[in-house]
Amino acid sequence: MKNNNDNIALLIDSDNASHNGIDPVLTALAELGTVNIRRAYGNWRKQSLKGWVDILHKYGIEPQQQFDLTKGKNATDMKMTIDAMDLLFRGNVTGFGIMSSDSDFMPLAMRIRQEGLPVYGFGSAKTPEGFRQACSRFIDVDALIKADERDRAPAPKSDVKAATSESSGESSAATGSVGEELLKLLIDAYMASKRDAEGYASLSEVGKIAGNRSSFDVRSYGFSRLSDMFEAVPNFQTKRDDNGQLFVKRLR
Repeated sequence: MKNNNDNIALLIDSDNASHNGIDPVLTALAELGTVNIRRAYGNWRKQSLKGWVDILHKYGIEPQQQFDLTKGKNATDMKMTIDAMDLLFRGNVTGFGIMSSDSDFMPLAMRIRQEGLPVYGFGSAKTPEGFRQACSRFIDVDALIKADERDRAPAPKSDVKAATSESSGESSAATGSVGEELLKLLIDAYMASKRDAEGYASLSEVGKIAGNRSSFDVRSYGFSRLSDMFEAVPNFQTKRDDNGQLFVKRLR
């Protein structure tokens, strides 16, 4: 849940992050806090970073110039790490967003978490597992971009009638996918949760346990909410109480 006092710092490794993902990334972070610090690191002389240069001012991102001092060595990563540690120990930041697919930031994410602050990682599907798991939550930017494009695109006329006749669970299943590894994580989290006499567990508790065991984020799988994911998985059944709270039960 967003806290109005949360102050998020978004640090962008421009060499290893697509500028096409900045809009959905900022949208995702907005649900977690206020992104008051936005910095992008790179050698802005590089033609490959032109896409970032063109949007820096539009999104209020502060460019951090770092020349390539030695061929084959990435001074940008070092500069970004130093700035992150400075921000950490000033004590004004309550969470970090690291936009990169580079596993070199795994030690940084782990160090920040040791201080009790959350780290939200944003990278491509090819991001190494080490960096993914070092983050409090890791979100697949490619999935965010696809979801954003899908939300912006007008629905074909032939699909409007079909879409309105589907249940929310069926719609989510069409846009998201749950593999065996994720399914095992959901089942383990459910089994570790308190359940009532009918076998139902609180969705919030299941989600909290799953989040503590892994850095997964539902948006990486094409879902906007955890409830959408559970409603789309045939292994679980969901129900709401009179207060609107959602509960889940494993069927198989």
